[in-house]
Amino acid sequence: MSQRTIAEKISCTGIGLHSGEPVHLTLHPARAGSGITFIRTDLSHPVEIPARHEALVSTNLATTIGRGDATISTVEHLLSALYALGIDNVQVEVDGPEIPVMDGSAAPFVYLLRTAGSFDQRSERPTLRIREALEVRDGDRHIRIEPGEGLSVDYSVDFSHPAIGRQRLEDFSLDDAAFEHGIARARTFGFLRDVEALWRAGLAKGGNLNNTVVMDDDRVLNDEGLRFPDEFVRHKVLDLIGDLALVGMPIEGRITACRAGHALHQALVQKLLDTPEAWIVEGLMAAVPD
Repeated sequence: MSQRTIAEKISCTGIGLHSGEPVHLTLHPARAGSGITFIRTDLSHPVEIPARHEALVSTNLATTIGRGDATISTVEHLLSALYALGIDNVQVEVDGPEIPVMDGSAAPFVYLLRTAGSFDQRSERPTLRIREALEVRDGDRHIRIEPGEGLSVDYSVDFSHPAIGRQRLEDFSLDDAAFEHGIARARTFGFLRDVEALWRAGLAKGGNLNNTVVMDDDRVLNDEGLRFPDEFVRHKVLDLIGDLALVGMPIEGRITACRAGHALHQALVQKLLDTPEAWIVEGLMAAVPD
């Protein structure tokens, strides 16, 4: 498989989930082997932040990466779309500390990438193939990766809420079509009591019923209801794919997760990077200039 970038520049504007302020986002094609790089353009000097685990600074409420004092949060939805559509190399310019939340899902980013088109580059795509199982546990929460073909996911959630309860997405095999139709439209979600607490803390100023599935103690408050009966676990899979993107290359393996989240996802990524004997990189060749 060849590495891939987008065929042309494309932009969008939305609001930041926490700031509530407008954010302008522009995606640029990038040379083979350069990977995904975020660039804060609103600072006195632009700061480049690689989409790699070593740039991770926080998993609180979202996945945040940074370099020095410059950070960018809520990168996981865009990274999920890039990973699923096989975009290896792109520059992401953003004029604020957050990626725009859009509608709370990855669907707007899939639309942007489809509109831009893709360009196959003259370099082979490296893939991290799992050879030995690895697992991370935190009480009754756990995530495990083991050898498998492609990237497949078995994810379970369990919330003591009438609208969620126990949900499980079994044997989801990732490809661009399966992601676009079965995962990308699943929105982030939260409970009204937590949203109100965040508002009091000066956070989630951009959160509303247009970009978040919100529940009170009994029901979903959004007039449109849910996009999938199991939208909650599907959004967790969306987050997982975006978090795995910080490995820096596609992964071949099978993942089983139960009640996980950003912190546990990134703990698995860290364990992967710390255990090189558990995997092998295939297709790693020098990049050919495009």
